[in-house]
Amino acid sequence: MAEAWPWPAPADDGGAAHLIAGTLLPPIALPSSAGVSIDVSKLGGRAVVFVYPFTGAPGVPNPPGWDEIPGAHGSTPEAEGFRDQMPMFAVKGIKVFGLSAQPVTQQEAFARRASITYPLLSDEGLQFADALRLPRFETGGVTYLKRLTLLIEDGRIARTFYPVHPPHTHALDLLAAIG
Repeated sequence: MAEAWPWPAPADDGGAAHLIAGTLLPPIALPSSAGVSIDVSKLGGRAVVFVYPFTGAPGVPNPPGWDEIPGAHGSTPEAEGFRDQMPMFAVKGIKVFGLSAQPVTQQEAFARRASITYPLLSDEGLQFADALRLPRFETGGVTYLKRLTLLIEDGRIARTFYPVHPPHTHALDLLAAIG
């Protein structure tokens, strides 16, 4: 049995209610940890884009008040969960992408540290987030994206998962939900 998640759970604030099945993804190529720009609206077939707020770095403190923000903690275990379940997503023919507003250099460093084998997309300028009106929060004068997951098919949203909790079991929970 999975260990209980010690951080506050986010409430469903309706911030993703508009991200309905059939919504066309914006044609925006984002830099990735794979060294190439990726436009998820152009992908054929099924893919998962899990949106996460922030991955920290060793020796660098979390943003101010991070422990008290529901849903803020968990990006690293969430990303590692997707890494560990990559064979199952591959068997189902589902590509996996992580997305945050962090600079691609931070994502590349995280991908190396955590042995992440799928691309992490950087929406540092929030163009993708703005086009889809993704929910967000602010702390310490910095804007972060709230945790959510888009199941996409041929450039359109097939299903939205929001809020995502707990993050450390999300990849397994998602696999169970999509069958």
